Amino acid sequence: MSPLRTDLDAGRALAHLRSADAELGRLIDAVGPFRLELAVEPSTFASLAEAIIYQQLSPKAAATIFGRFCALFDGAGGCPAPERVLAAGDETLRAAGISGPKLRALRDLAERSVAGEVPTLEEAGAMGDEAIVARLTEVRGIGRWTAEMFLIFTLGRPDVLPAADYGLRRGFQVTFVKPALPSPAEVAERGVWWAPYRTVASWYLWRALEIAV
Repeated sequence: MSPLRTDLDAGRALAHLRSADAELGRLIDAVGPFRLELAVEPSTFASLAEAIIYQQLSPKAAATIFGRFCALFDGAGGCPAPERVLAAGDETLRAAGISGPKLRALRDLAERSVAGEVPTLEEAGAMGDEAIVARLTEVRGIGRWTAEMFLIFTLGRPDVLPAADYGLRRGFQVTFVKPALPSPAEVAERGVWWAPYRTVASWYLWRALEIAV
């Protein structure tokens, strides 16, 4: 893991959020320093392949399967290149515990990566957030939430609000004392106040449940 990209001034972000939303400011004070870390990924393919395998699984189970997936390719040094995934047979990949739908998603991701349809990390760095979301969600098995996680945890984009994320919505409910789980639209509406640091606000909302008693 590496620190959030250095061009984000955490002090300025927190000052803005406290000024824009006093209730969020109280959460910030309760949680403490902003400590979001980025995953160090060798490629967009590696980041998204891991995300696909982790979908709808507990972190422990997903880590086991992802480890088996990487181990299928001796000498690959972690997640294999898309060309190696395309060359592997279905039974080989299934032996790692990868389900049929995820297998098809991985193959589509690999095919699009080889064809140049999935932006490299360097190419993504020069693209806007919504352009990246549009490109990534063309891949089978990758929805907006997965694309947003890529923006936050791989690229370190500062102004991403995954309003449909359940954990974030629960944190919002606790922080703003809502009687029911807020809708993504309600989260997004308040999130306008937090721009251009909605990633920072999101991180604090995820932490809200950890400090709630």
